[in-house]
Amino acid sequence: MSSSSPTVIVLDNGGGYIKLGIGGERDPTVVVPNSTARSTAFKKTLIADEITSVDPTSLTLRRPLDRGYLTNPDLQRDIWAHLFKTHLPQTPPDTSSLLLTQPPFSLSLSPSLRRPLFELVFEDFGFRSCFVSDSASLVHLYEASRNPDGVVSRSQCSMVVDCGFSFTHCAPVFQNFTLNYGVKRLDLGGKALTNYLKELVSYRSINVMDETLLIDHVKEKLCFVSTDVPRDLQIARKSGKDNLFKCTYVLPDGITHTKGFVKDENEAQRYRSVYDGVPDFPMSEKEDMDVDEDEEMSNGKKKIDLTKNEINLTNERFLVPEMIFRPADLGMNEAGLAECIVRSVNSCHPLLHPVLYESIILTGGSTLFPHFAKRLEQELRPLVPDDYQVKITTQEDPILGVWRGGSLLASSPDFETMCATKFEYEEEGSARCSRRFFQ
Repeated sequence: MSSSSPTVIVLDNGGGYIKLGIGGERDPTVVVPNSTARSTAFKKTLIADEITSVDPTSLTLRRPLDRGYLTNPDLQRDIWAHLFKTHLPQTPPDTSSLLLTQPPFSLSLSPSLRRPLFELVFEDFGFRSCFVSDSASLVHLYEASRNPDGVVSRSQCSMVVDCGFSFTHCAPVFQNFTLNYGVKRLDLGGKALTNYLKELVSYRSINVMDETLLIDHVKEKLCFVSTDVPRDLQIARKSGKDNLFKCTYVLPDGITHTKGFVKDENEAQRYRSVYDGVPDFPMSEKEDMDVDEDEEMSNGKKKIDLTKNEINLTNERFLVPEMIFRPADLGMNEAGLAECIVRSVNSCHPLLHPVLYESIILTGGSTLFPHFAKRLEQELRPLVPDDYQVKITTQEDPILGVWRGGSLLASSPDFETMCATKFEYEEEGSARCSRRFFQ
């Protein structure tokens, strides 16, 4: 980027987290929740990064995005203003350009959805210019530049599977343009998985329906994808040391510790002996003492001790991510992820089918579950013609992949020519800006 060009602020405005930084850099300046929070313990409203520094229990969250759509512009303005002032004080918006990410079709559906967004960008913050991009094309750009000799770079074609906070998108990309007619959406994401885990834990032990951030942490630390569900269900029914999936999560008590944590890391990793061929971890002394309790529970109902500040997880660890692959088993009228990918590929030209199956890119926080790619390939292989190769690549950092692609695009010399300027917005309104990015 030339010295005369304005600084470009790259903003990946996700439903769960905001990734904010300067174009041309490798990593964002800050990755924080895209929400505000209040607690019964204090009256002050916490914004974005302030949420991560306090006790997460009993926090009531408010989010500006619902299912990927901007439903509360005032709240989004407050979050952006706080982040710009706190983390980018040397980069005022009125002298900068903005690269903003949005889900597919979010600005092409209704004027009521696109108007508040451009009002935020050009009227409230006064950016000089703005470029809006979907996440799939940015992921494709980053992967192609990171591996110049790979199939994505050589064919200029990929299938981007974005498992985000609110939903999952399967988007074919050709020559750095998302083929909108091939995009398929699965209304399942990290938020739905967390809610399901909250229901399971609340039903089986203690009520955690209001502890979103806490159960988010449990999900990220302990959940994994099963490659053989019937086998793992049988293992989870066993007692004592034969149950390789049982582990304990300690809840914060607000006195000795304000964050939850896994009680025994070795205990939590014992399931790897089934999947990765890792030798079984030795049981801790406390776990060995719990064997008798497990045997009692197998003979009859176990009385739950409400004074213990911890929860035990067994089959919840793999049943929660199972939603992504088999939502119909839980009564949801949705196709599984593998079927969603096949439908997306079949919407494209037949000549693209082989290369799309060979260049599947996984991005988004939900793809971080262990064995996610292995299970997806296992589900996908029977649905794909035998003469097609299936190759699945997980990004080196699925949470930052979209932002890094945006940072790369923002550093290109023709970026300013791709933007909609503030003058164009003032002359022709938000409809003209939307047509520029979503034709």
